[in-house]
Amino acid sequence: MLRFILSFFGGIFSVLTLGAMIIALSLGAIFWIYGRDLPSHESLAQYRPPTISRIYSTEGRIIDEFAKERRLFAPAEEIPDLVKQAFISAEDKNFYEHQGYDLRGIASAAYDAVRTRGRDVRGASTITQQVMKNFLLSGDRQLERKIKEIILATRLEATLSKEEILELYMNEIYLGQNSYGVAAASQTYFNKPLSDLAPHEAAFLASLPKAPSDYHPVRRKERLTQRRDFVLKEMFENGYLTDAVYKQEVAQPLRSVQNGDFESFQAQLPPRDYFTDEIRRQLQDDFGEGEFFSGGLTIRATLDPEMQVEAAEALRQQLEQYDRGLGRWRGSGKKIAADNLNSEEAWRAALADVRVARDIDLESVWHPAVVLGIEDQQLRLGIEGVTETAEEPFVVPRNDISWIKGNFFDNFEVGDVVHVRRMVEDGSGAFIRWTLRQVPQVQGGFMAMDVNTGRVLAMQGGFSYQHSVFNRATQAKRQPGSSFKPFVYASALDSGYTPATIIVDAPIEINTPQGVWRPKNASNQFYGPTPLRTGIERSRNLMTVRLAQEVGMNVVASYAERFGVYDHLQHVLANALGSQETTLFQMVAAYAMFANGGERVEPTLVDRVQDRYGETLYRHDQRVCEDCADPSIAANRSPRITSNRERVMNAVTAYQLTSMMEGVVQRGTASRVVNLSVPTAGKTGTTNDAKDVWFIGFTSNIVAGCYIGYDQPRSLGRGASGGGFCGPVFQRFMTKAVEKYGGAAFKVPDACQFINIDRTTGARLSDSARGENVVSECFRQGEEPIFGIQFDGGFAMGSNFDLISPTGGSASREVTTSTGKKAIVGPKATFGSMSSGGLY
Repeated sequence: MLRFILSFFGGIFSVLTLGAMIIALSLGAIFWIYGRDLPSHESLAQYRPPTISRIYSTEGRIIDEFAKERRLFAPAEEIPDLVKQAFISAEDKNFYEHQGYDLRGIASAAYDAVRTRGRDVRGASTITQQVMKNFLLSGDRQLERKIKEIILATRLEATLSKEEILELYMNEIYLGQNSYGVAAASQTYFNKPLSDLAPHEAAFLASLPKAPSDYHPVRRKERLTQRRDFVLKEMFENGYLTDAVYKQEVAQPLRSVQNGDFESFQAQLPPRDYFTDEIRRQLQDDFGEGEFFSGGLTIRATLDPEMQVEAAEALRQQLEQYDRGLGRWRGSGKKIAADNLNSEEAWRAALADVRVARDIDLESVWHPAVVLGIEDQQLRLGIEGVTETAEEPFVVPRNDISWIKGNFFDNFEVGDVVHVRRMVEDGSGAFIRWTLRQVPQVQGGFMAMDVNTGRVLAMQGGFSYQHSVFNRATQAKRQPGSSFKPFVYASALDSGYTPATIIVDAPIEINTPQGVWRPKNASNQFYGPTPLRTGIERSRNLMTVRLAQEVGMNVVASYAERFGVYDHLQHVLANALGSQETTLFQMVAAYAMFANGGERVEPTLVDRVQDRYGETLYRHDQRVCEDCADPSIAANRSPRITSNRERVMNAVTAYQLTSMMEGVVQRGTASRVVNLSVPTAGKTGTTNDAKDVWFIGFTSNIVAGCYIGYDQPRSLGRGASGGGFCGPVFQRFMTKAVEKYGGAAFKVPDACQFINIDRTTGARLSDSARGENVVSECFRQGEEPIFGIQFDGGFAMGSNFDLISPTGGSASREVTTSTGKKAIVGPKATFGSMSSGGLY
């Protein structure tokens, strides 16, 4: 009997031993088979999660951010224990005890699946397994994936510490609302840093990994509250919360940004504009798309937010003024169906879905609105983001459209989407009425930069970024017209000409492959022999063409290319008048070199770029501070900074040209519109048929430029000019810029010697000469200027055309000569009766 019993139990033991061996061998075989071709887990030790790249203004404020996955990296030591405990309680309460997988959790999940006959199939993955799934494996629920997950989790536990694994998990996990990682989610849902989260808010975040879309804080608020309370209970049972704290936190209402309980972080950012988008475009090219959108770059922009507002308002005001002067209503081109206008809730929801510009602030904020009713004397509206009151009814009276041809019925239909803004009294700000607005068809660009550093302070690439993202300051290739002429004059001044050199202003005929070209002055008149200074002040086309012919278009082209206006300027005389296209960005940067005395500056929108670790990847200012580290430097002495900038133009030439362009502002084509409190120089530009109009000007420290024109070039109309259109934009902006940045007289080079000149004739005057026509002109020291020589560019002159006197009159007049005596200049002469040499 004993033998039988021993034999029986021995057999059972043998079967169990054999079964255990078979199971062990089977498991070993399974793990060996599935463990052979697994991805390497060792790369996770050097893993850098994709993080947000952020742009900061000069004041240190975040002005924009770019990311494909909105993630803010938080090192493990910066994640509060409370947040870690919430996620561990929700996802893996045995995290600090297991070796990568939790047998108790697996057994519990298997039991629940059997008990419910497959209706309650839940995962039993540990945090380590979830890291493996998120980084190295797919997310499907298959036994094969689970086995691989366990194998990799075991290996990872042997490689990284628990804190390092938790860091990977809490920075990678998706928590809804395009937020990856706990730091970004804390900002998205509460607009708080992790350190400021309360236990119920930490539990809120820990509720989301299971299924973010199923726990939306508004649509699924009750379900999310239940899940949050469950996590709080787990935290209490795990010893992370006291009973009093647990009861207090469970009683808290579910609050979030999405529910309107906190201000949104995104709402605190200014709307994306042309400046930050241009930074994105440039850095994306420099660093690559992947690094820019996921590298966690810290970008310090050159933007001055205050001046950016001024730039946008100055350009918008001019564009709208021109558009309203045309008297045509076009509207937004968007419409809401009548079915969506039956109730306020319906039209507000429909209007919110309409894509129109919402970033316009001109005099006051422009609001999208929908036409709800049309009457003879008023238009009834529904206005987005505004509540109607008795004091501010949603109506537009008939007198508001006095600038439009036709009445309300002629121009509007029910359902039209329009823009409106509040009209208020200037002094008190009291509401007057709602007034209709429309985004102009005409567009333009504006840009301002520091002439010494190249730092772009403001840039506006159109009327509204949300209406059109095309940046007309950097991307639009347009003809600069007469604003290019300073480069022709610069090449001449460096070739031995002076501001007093005489160039003949007379008709020209040039044979071209397209036929005979007859350039004209804007006035359609001819002025005879005229000094260079007057030629640029009055923007004389014929003089410029003759000068380009004298100097040589190859020389002119080399100057334009040296200044960066063109990569390659064709050697065609028409290009002396700015017929080859360039960008406002390039033109403003080139003018900066006139203003700073002829030294090269590279325009930049970025001061510095740093990586996620704070290492500098790019720094614009390459000047060297010689003694910044010297502790013995005197308190009353500033450090010595050495500039290694290339000189692109002789300093005397730069000053001569600047002085001549001061004349443009003082008495030339910009004199009626530009009048600042500091010395100012600049040049207007107007192309054929006024398709493009320009003004670029500068003070001693700021250069700014404006261009206006239709995107599909067509005439702006009779009388349109660079001075009349862009001059006021420059004046408005620079008035504020001078208040902030000041200005001084332009620096005079040591090599200048000054001689009084009659600006209308180029004749030398005595040192004591005074008068409207007297100009103290800079000549190169050591060079004896030669007066009285005329240049005609080698072109023959026609006959029997009127010669216009400098004052525009035809009668005799009395003038003062260089000797101080009086003389009479006779009536208007013609080249048919007098040679050009006999006039002076």
